[in-house]
Amino acid sequence: MKRNPTQNRPSAVPALGRVMMAILFVFSGIGKVVDPGHTIEEIRAAGLPFAHLGLVIAILLGFGGGAMLVLGIKTRMVAIVLALYCIVAGLIFHNPVGGIPQLVHLIKNFAIAGGLLQVAAFGAGSYAFDNLRANRRALHRA
Repeated sequence: MKRNPTQNRPSAVPALGRVMMAILFVFSGIGKVVDPGHTIEEIRAAGLPFAHLGLVIAILLGFGGGAMLVLGIKTRMVAIVLALYCIVAGLIFHNPVGGIPQLVHLIKNFAIAGGLLQVAAFGAGSYAFDNLRANRRALHRA
């Protein structure tokens, strides 16, 4: 397989993509902190146990996962965790039987998961903490 020559040049596009996806998680985390009761009600309405624990997990994934995605820290692992979170949350909270709006939300969750899986497959890109560490290790070996 031929390598694309532009892959050797630094590009801000992957970083921009990471930031754009992370905004969703960070703002979702903010919403859950501002109105935790709403999230707890939704978790209970879905029939899930441990609603308060679910709230904490959702907030940590939103803020922690979002921040790590923006900064490019453990990017592939974070992208996989967030993709799984999107798929599971979509299947639990967006029942397509609830009508077109719920189906659209489910599809959006799947689309976000798809973008995150692209990040997992191809990495963080040039501008990421993951690459700073790798570059330092390469300098120490030389």
